[in-house]
This record gives sequence, C-alpha cells and structure tokens, in this order.
Amino acid sequence: MSDIMIYTAGDSSLLIRFEQKISPDINGQITAVVRMIKAQQIEGVTDMIPAFASLLINYDPRVISYAGLKSRLEKLLKLEISGEASAARIFEIPVCYGGEYGPDLPGIADHAGLSVEEVVNIHSGKDYLIYMLGFLPGFSYLGGLDERIHTPRLANPRIRIPAGSVGIGGSQTGIYPLDSPGGWQLLGMTPVKTYDPDREVPILFEAGDYIRFIPVSEAEYLDIKKQVDEGVYTCTIHRKEVG
Repeated sequence: MSDIMIYTAGDSSLLIRFEQKISPDINGQITAVVRMIKAQQIEGVTDMIPAFASLLINYDPRVISYAGLKSRLEKLLKLEISGEASAARIFEIPVCYGGEYGPDLPGIADHAGLSVEEVVNIHSGKDYLIYMLGFLPGFSYLGGLDERIHTPRLANPRIRIPAGSVGIGGSQTGIYPLDSPGGWQLLGMTPVKTYDPDREVPILFEAGDYIRFIPVSEAEYLDIKKQVDEGVYTCTIHRKEVG
C-alpha cells in the first residue's frame, strides 16, 4: 500500500489518501481499512467517511492525538489487505420504471437508440457498487452503469425531484433519498426509504455495499409503499464474496 498517504484535515480530522482513481479495487481497500479500524476499536475515533479514493477520519483530540492516531494507522496500512475477501451486502431495491414514476425514461431510450424495455433490462441487469455516500443523507454514488445508457443531465434542472426517484446523470445512476432539486434524468422510483431519520440506523446502506434494482409493476410498487408506510417492509439482502 505504498500509494497511501496520511494528511491532517483540521484540528480533529485526518485524511487517508489512496491511489487517485475510481475503481472497485480502491474501494475494496478503503472498505477493508474501515473494517480493520472498527476491529481495532481505536479510542477517540468518532466517525469514518469513505469517498471515491480517500477516507476521512474524525477523532476526539482530547482522547487521542493526531500523532498517536497517525502512528496507529500507519501500522495498520502496512498490512496486506487489498486481497482480503469479505462478504458484501446486496440490497434489492424495487423500482417502478417509466410513466409518472420515471418521466424521462422515453428520452433516455431515444438518446441510447434503444427501446424502453431494453433500457430497463440494462439498468436492472447488474449489481451496483456503492462507492460513497454524500450530497444528501443517504445519496449513494454508484459505479458500473452500462455505457449504453449513459445520459447527459438535464439542461434545466428540476426545482423538486421526489424522494425515491431513480435517475441517471452522465455515467452514474442513483436514488434521491429526499425531495431535492436536481438535474438527473428520472427513469423510475422506489417506495423504499433509503434515508429515514426516524429509523434506528437512518441510512439504509453503507459504502462498499451493492444495490440491485428490481423492476416492479405499479400495483407492486403501491403495495410495497403501503408496507413501508406501515413500517413492516424489509429489503431483501443477499451476500456475496468480494476481494
């Protein structure tokens, strides 16, 4: 891990900088480091925030100094962890595609030179790695969108995009966790709340998890939404070995 560097990031944070590229391998290294730090239970570490090619660590300087934390981390980073296998979670996210739920789906299909059905099959045909969370609480930056359905953002962003909307912005796809302005093109909507401040764990998933979009009919969407509103719906979660 010779490409990894540690920098100060203020009086109570430090930044671990990995090789500067977006790739599943780098994401796997970051996820492994997070897992190792949790296992070490380093006193004073208050939060860890993964990004595409870095990891921000917040700490309490009254408990551990910058020098002390850096020394602990340097020892961990000397370990060979890039090939370490782990079981990643795959969240099945039901999506009702098109119509009022995905008003931009026909335009996405036209831009790609494909049918609406082909776009849906491509979009729902793979598992997407969550590289990082940001922009809004629970907004997931997903990797691996098929190049055939890369679609430019809207020239004029919408003032309000409803929570649960699934969109494409350039080479990325993702789910809007809250009502928000935005310029991504909308191809569907999920009734699942990826962010719920009233839940014990407000954000549904973490960086390093995967999302699998499952096409559902409008009737199925409404049934799931009713279960979500009643607090009885649980996402199906699979596990697979990665690394």
